[in-house]
Amino acid sequence: MELYTPVLALLVLAGGFAAFSVLMSAGVGPKRYNRAKLDSYECGIEPTPQPIGGGRLPVRYYITAMLFIVFDIEIVFLYPIAVAFDAMGTFALIEMILFIVPVFVAYTYVWRRGGLDWD
Repeated sequence: MELYTPVLALLVLAGGFAAFSVLMSAGVGPKRYNRAKLDSYECGIEPTPQPIGGGRLPVRYYITAMLFIVFDIEIVFLYPIAVAFDAMGTFALIEMILFIVPVFVAYTYVWRRGGLDWD
């Protein structure tokens, strides 16, 4: 357990700093609310009216988010293989190919269906 003591101390310190920062900013910060501050900000232009509940986002937004997650996870799994590739040899090459092929097939499917076009 003594090996984990510095990690736990760091977690407690980080959590304490985060809580302290949030509480102090809420307690000490100015409280001058007006309509302009409570309104949404859209890059310096007048905000467009939104329906109650925030409106609906297009499905293309969610598809792009899922593609990002898939390729992000792919990189997370490929990085350790790339680091230890010399030690694993041919096994690593075969595993990497077996992992990349389904992802590449999914990518070509989405590309052919037009999921990557920003119309």
